[in-house]
Amino acid sequence: MKFPALDEAQGKLQAKRTELAGIFAEAQDGGEGTLDLSKVTSVGGDNAVKAAHIKTLNDEMTDLSKQVEEYLAVQAAGETADKAGADAEARKRAGLEPGDARPTGAARKSIGDLFVESDAYSQRGNRTTATVDMDLANVVRPRNTLFETGAGWAPESTRSGLFVEDAQRPVQVTDLLPQIPSGQAAYKYMEETTFTNNAAERAEGAVYGEAALALTERSVTVESVGVWLPMTDEQLEDVPGASAYVNARLPFMLRQRLDSQILVGDGVTPNVLGINNKASIQTQAKGTDPVPDAIYKAITKVRVTGRASANAVVFHPNDWQGVRLLRTADGVYIWGNPSEAGPERIWGIQVVQSDAQTENTAVVGDFANFSLLVVRRGVEVQVTNAHSDFFIKGKQAVRASVRVATVWTRPEGFATVTGI
Repeated sequence: MKFPALDEAQGKLQAKRTELAGIFAEAQDGGEGTLDLSKVTSVGGDNAVKAAHIKTLNDEMTDLSKQVEEYLAVQAAGETADKAGADAEARKRAGLEPGDARPTGAARKSIGDLFVESDAYSQRGNRTTATVDMDLANVVRPRNTLFETGAGWAPESTRSGLFVEDAQRPVQVTDLLPQIPSGQAAYKYMEETTFTNNAAERAEGAVYGEAALALTERSVTVESVGVWLPMTDEQLEDVPGASAYVNARLPFMLRQRLDSQILVGDGVTPNVLGINNKASIQTQAKGTDPVPDAIYKAITKVRVTGRASANAVVFHPNDWQGVRLLRTADGVYIWGNPSEAGPERIWGIQVVQSDAQTENTAVVGDFANFSLLVVRRGVEVQVTNAHSDFFIKGKQAVRASVRVATVWTRPEGFATVTGI
C-alpha cells in the first residue's frame, strides 16, 4: 500500500535531523555544560537567535515524528480495513450475517416454538394429540446439566517455543584485546627495560656517544576459569534442546567472568590480571575538570608518556550517563538530541560501557597494540557421570572451562581517570 504523505513526512524529518547535526558539528565545547554557538556559521544572528533556531528544529522534529507515527497508524488501519472488507464480502456470498456462523434465516428455535408453529398443531381440530416432524438440526438439546469446563474437558494448552533468558551483563570488553594461541603454561616475552640514546653530532676525530640497551624476560601465568552444572540423565535424554541450552549458557558464564577479570582481576593466581590493577599504569584525576577534559588529558598522557595511541575508553554506564546528559547553558544536549541515540565516542575514540568497570573510574588505553589475550585452551565442555555417586543416581556433571592469560605489554599505554 503506497502512502506518498508518509514518504514526504519521513523525508522532511530526516532533513531536519541532518541540519541539527550540522549545527552541533560546528559548535565546540565552551566549558563544562556549555556549547559555543558563536562558532556556528550555518545559522545567522547572535547566540540567542541560534539557540532559538535549534529549539525550533527540535520542535519541528517532534511534530514530524508524531505525524509519521500517525501516518504509519493510518497505513496499518487501511491494510486491516482492506482485509476486513474482503472477509465481509466472502461471508456475504456464503449467506452469513456479521458475527454469525450459520446461514441467514437459520436461527434455531426451541422444540415448543416449532411445535406451536407447526400445521399439525394449528389444524388439530378436536384431536387431543398432534404429531409434528422437525429437522434434527433445529432441535436444541435439553440442558439438565451444564456442560462446562469443570464438568467436561479442560482446554488443552501447549507450551510455546518462546524462551526468555535471564537478564545478564553482556560480554563487552573481551573483544578489545587481540587474541593469540599458545601451547605453554605461561606466556613469556622480552621487554626492553634500558634504552639510553647518546646519539649526537660529533667533530672529526671526536668520541662517539655510547648507547645502552638491556632486555628483561617477562612471564605471565596462564590461568583457568571454569564452571560446572549437575543434570539428570532424563533431562539430557528426554528434553529436546536441553543439551544445546546448557552448552550455550555455561560458555557464556565463562566469557562473562573473563570479561570482568580483564578489567578488575587482581592477578594473584588463580585470578587473571585486569588493566585497572596493572602496575605502572598511568592515572589522571578529574579534579575540577569536566569529564571530557579529564579524558582528553589521560589520552595525552597515553600519547606522550606511553608513546601509544588510545583506541578505547571503558566507562561504567552510570559514569557515561553524566557525559551523555551534558548540556549547554541554554539546554542543548552536547552529545546529541534526546530523540537520537547519540555517538558512543568521546574525542573520536570508541566508548565501551561495562558495569564490570569500577564506578567513578574510567580506563583509557591502546588496547589494540599493547594488550593480548593469550589462549592456551579455548572453551571446552565435558560431560561425565564419574563424579561422586552420580553413576548410581543417574546424574551427569557438565563442566566448562577455558585457560587464558592477559598480557599488558606497555602499562604506560593505559591510564585510569579517577573521580568521575
